[in-house]
Amino acid sequence: MTKFRSYVNGINNFTKGLVVISGMATLACSTALAQDTVPWSHGIAMHGKPALPADYTHLPYANPEAPKGGRLSLGVQGTFDSLNSFALKGAWTSARGMKERQMGSFILESLLLRTNDEAFTLYAHLAEAVRMPDERNWIEFRLNPAAKFSNGDPLTVEDIIFSLETIRDHGRPPYARWYGKVVKFEKTGAHSVKLHFKDGSDRELPLLIALAPIFNSRTTDPETFGNTTLTPPIGTGPYIFSEIDPGRRTTYTRRDDYWAKDLPQKIGFDNFNEVTVDYFRDYNALQEAFRKGDTEALIYGNPSLWENAGDFPAFEEGKVVKDVFERGTPPSMTGIAFNTRHPQFSDKRVRQALGMLLDFQWINRTLFNGLYKRTDGYWDNSELSSIGRPANELEKKLLEPYPNVVTDEVLAGTWRPSEADGSGRDRKVLRDALSLFKQAGYKLDQGKLINTKSGEQLNFEILVRVQDEEKVALALQRTAKLLGIEISVRTVDAAQFEERRASFGFDALFNTWFASLSPGGEQYARWSSQAADTKSSRNIVGAKEPVIDALIDAMVAARTREEFVAAVRAFDRVLISGFYAIPLYHAPAEWVARWTTVEHPAKSPLYGMQFDNWWDAPKE
Repeated sequence: MTKFRSYVNGINNFTKGLVVISGMATLACSTALAQDTVPWSHGIAMHGKPALPADYTHLPYANPEAPKGGRLSLGVQGTFDSLNSFALKGAWTSARGMKERQMGSFILESLLLRTNDEAFTLYAHLAEAVRMPDERNWIEFRLNPAAKFSNGDPLTVEDIIFSLETIRDHGRPPYARWYGKVVKFEKTGAHSVKLHFKDGSDRELPLLIALAPIFNSRTTDPETFGNTTLTPPIGTGPYIFSEIDPGRRTTYTRRDDYWAKDLPQKIGFDNFNEVTVDYFRDYNALQEAFRKGDTEALIYGNPSLWENAGDFPAFEEGKVVKDVFERGTPPSMTGIAFNTRHPQFSDKRVRQALGMLLDFQWINRTLFNGLYKRTDGYWDNSELSSIGRPANELEKKLLEPYPNVVTDEVLAGTWRPSEADGSGRDRKVLRDALSLFKQAGYKLDQGKLINTKSGEQLNFEILVRVQDEEKVALALQRTAKLLGIEISVRTVDAAQFEERRASFGFDALFNTWFASLSPGGEQYARWSSQAADTKSSRNIVGAKEPVIDALIDAMVAARTREEFVAAVRAFDRVLISGFYAIPLYHAPAEWVARWTTVEHPAKSPLYGMQFDNWWDAPKE
């Protein structure tokens, strides 16, 4: 009987095992079927759906009739020592035109192409189709079989995997961290690849992956990828390098065999046969080159210079015109950034008090003809801004685990930067600032503001690059001196500035935080605790706050627009309350002067003017 029962139990266990195996097979089959039901699409959006239909003929800010040919000469202030902006070294001073908004991607391209007329929407490019489930725990791309590199090599699935793995293992943050979140690369066909993620908590990750630069795996050495290099990469883009003069000039020549020239996302783009970018260490030299016609367009950030931009014969003769490009995005936040790694800036009350000493009214009237607008926060003039808006319940819930991080005024939406009376020495503002300094442990002693513990006078250096920055820094220096603060102003060239900024070797400097309508993963490099200790990261102020890390996580994990906006507004409140920088000012629009030898479309995209859809003007 015992043997019989054992036999029966064995049969039962075997049967149960078959059921389990069958169940697992059924689950796997149903999962595969569920994945197969995810439709292929011509584009994806961070929130919502792409605005353009699958059969769109061209992007709305391109001129489909733009003629091909001619030459565009551009000038920029700065220098460069690398042709790889994704490498660990030289990343702050890479050549223009590799991958940026105003110049586009001359050399390297990505699986999907970002449109500048929507908050964060990507359309098919190297990948002719894309699909992604609502959970966003994977994304699959179907490559365009026509895509090929400038040396004639076809684009392969292996190139996609190689590029992501190489940047993951040898590239700089934040890209290395983003691409490191791919837990599995799956080749699903001769021209298709699926990328799996741990989960779908980072809702922005699939889009960031889709924007990764794609390198030729046959010509790129992963072991030297992290080094500064002047060896041109082999890309799929519309141009190749024809001249490289390190630190001075790059020239790009348009490919006749560019694989995507007739596709809708490229109609009206890449119109010049040749694009030259000259580098100038001094803005005055750049401006003089423009007046002589050596460069054909110049972006103005200074209102005074903009007002006088037409003060030369070519403008009066109608050979040069001034264009104003309206933008639908928040203005970038430019400010005097404090290096909180240094002891004199460790107390945020000191940073707040220093910010009160900037007399914007005096600076704007005296230095900039009253043409600038004061910047309040990091996403001004958009629904993402906390300025003028009390925190809602979603925001309060996000901030609840971190009491007292946000000031009462900022939480209520009533905070604004301190406003002086325009005299340059507003006594009330000086008294209020002195009160904050005293709370932080300082006292006035024989005309010097002294730290009561160390006995040292509050002093620091402001690093500047150009004359405008120097003038503003000197204005702050004069006001600070009234309270016994010693500020020195040091002017350095572009290369020194970038070197000291990348190594965090400064007390304070002028910095710009570029804003968009879809902030997300890039904020890790700008503000996260991890980035604070990573040289060459964008977290130049050294912010190390758990609430900042948590809110960036919330931004990239948001599933609805409401959740996303709440996370960004809460983030804005935390940054403002941290007083990491003295907010300065912004231009009300983009100011560009150009020679009439070049033309641009009538419509400007949401993110503003860009050069890669300009064209050579017909000659009389």
